[in-house]
Amino acid sequence: MLNFEIDPRVLSPLVPAGTELDDWQGRTFVSVVGFLFLDTRVFGAAIPWHRDFEEVNLRFYVRRMASDGWRRAVVFVKEIVPRTAIAWTARALYGENYVALPMWHRIEPETGDVEFITEHYWGYARQRGGRTTEYRVEHPRWRARAATVSRLDCDVATLYGSQFVECLKAPPASAFLADGSNVTVYGGTSLLPSREDR
Repeated sequence: MLNFEIDPRVLSPLVPAGTELDDWQGRTFVSVVGFLFLDTRVFGAAIPWHRDFEEVNLRFYVRRMASDGWRRAVVFVKEIVPRTAIAWTARALYGENYVALPMWHRIEPETGDVEFITEHYWGYARQRGGRTTEYRVEHPRWRARAATVSRLDCDVATLYGSQFVECLKAPPASAFLADGSNVTVYGGTSLLPSREDR
């Protein structure tokens, strides 16, 4: 997880209706997060040749006041996976901006805000017509450790857009590796835009 401080004005146009940017001690962050999914299942079913795969996403953090209190969540700018069927399924189920690109990974052993970055149990996705999809993500608290060396090496403008170049070309504000766990992503519900969001 590479975490970069960003001017909140860059993210404002991307904030889903009914939510607001979340910050940590007055600082706004975006994160580039790499996952290795293992034994993935959709509605309990394993899809052959689509169970183990990489994902890299660019995300930022929002919150929404609900009847049970603040729901801290992530919003994905873009999610990259190696197979077209995975990207298609995720777009169809959650309306997220998934793309399929060739991917590979390696883990090199050399490599304060951890809780803010990892402890989000909701997701929000902007939909056409001003609606927002809300979905719950369930996993145990992840154990994390600081990375000693970190680097983001990509064509930021082509991959994410020119508005992210300045932020993502700077050194990360923090970088860490979190242990994985089983994760359950629940079906989404549509939130109607409020009058202020229209």
